[in-house]
Amino acid sequence: MPRLKDFLELHFIIFLWGFTAILGKLITIPAVELVSIRTFIAALALGAIIYKRGTPFWVGRKTALQITGVGFLIAAHWILFFASARISSVSICLVGMATSSLWTSFLEPLVSKTKVKPHEILLALLIIFGLYIIFKDETDLKNILGITMAVGSALLASIFTIINSRLAKKLPSTTITCYEMVGALLATLVFLPFYKVWFTDSGQLNYTLTPLDWLLILVLALACTVYAYTASVRLMQRISAFTMNLTVNLEPVYGIILAFLIFKENKQMSGGFYYGAAIILLSVFIYPVLDAYAERRKKLKQAFPDKVMVRKD
Repeated sequence: MPRLKDFLELHFIIFLWGFTAILGKLITIPAVELVSIRTFIAALALGAIIYKRGTPFWVGRKTALQITGVGFLIAAHWILFFASARISSVSICLVGMATSSLWTSFLEPLVSKTKVKPHEILLALLIIFGLYIIFKDETDLKNILGITMAVGSALLASIFTIINSRLAKKLPSTTITCYEMVGALLATLVFLPFYKVWFTDSGQLNYTLTPLDWLLILVLALACTVYAYTASVRLMQRISAFTMNLTVNLEPVYGIILAFLIFKENKQMSGGFYYGAAIILLSVFIYPVLDAYAERRKKLKQAFPDKVMVRKD
């Protein structure tokens, strides 16, 4: 049975995830350099945890290459995520990231070869409508680019989440994450020469870190990545998946509130942003409720096929 302490820790983890975009905005080096350092520190920390716990590490060459490949998706996801917050705002970045449930609702049935659920189609249309309202009233090109990058980041996040959900059934979560952090680091290192030539104004990488930058990066890598992930997996043993999914939906809410308090972003947003964001967040909150209801009806129909009545009034 979950205790009050478990729920408080869960909310603290969600708060840390919502704080990630804030940290990305506060750290002064660009997104690509930031991701390379974050993944390096996270991989070292996870390796130390695996060694201390005696968790099995070697998974075979083929599986190791597959998991490391997932790390390439994670690297692209994080680069787009941090770049979105830098180019536009934390609020726009987090609203774009909230569309990950939309992508998952369509991609997961393709992988599992099942039908898309009717309520998922309805909520997907609602999210698209929310995005339309934001884009319609938004004239700043930086904000348009920012939300586009965030939506792309959400797509990548949904892809590697679906892959991880299958890997987690076979391998320890810390082992999977360590391989993925190594893969993300390798992907960033491979991208750096191209990034240096084509995406920087000076043709030079920027690894000039202030003492505050180092502190924030350590918080990002150790607290928001290593601790938050391992703790969330541990809490899944006591807290239901429904409660976990519903609570995770608070991530953009926490992040947007923090952005309003720290960066005063409420003064920078158009009215259309608030309407569109409200529609998207409402869709995200409604999704697990409708999904649980649909699953209960499905199980009831399977158990009592002759008892399920359909109203015709």
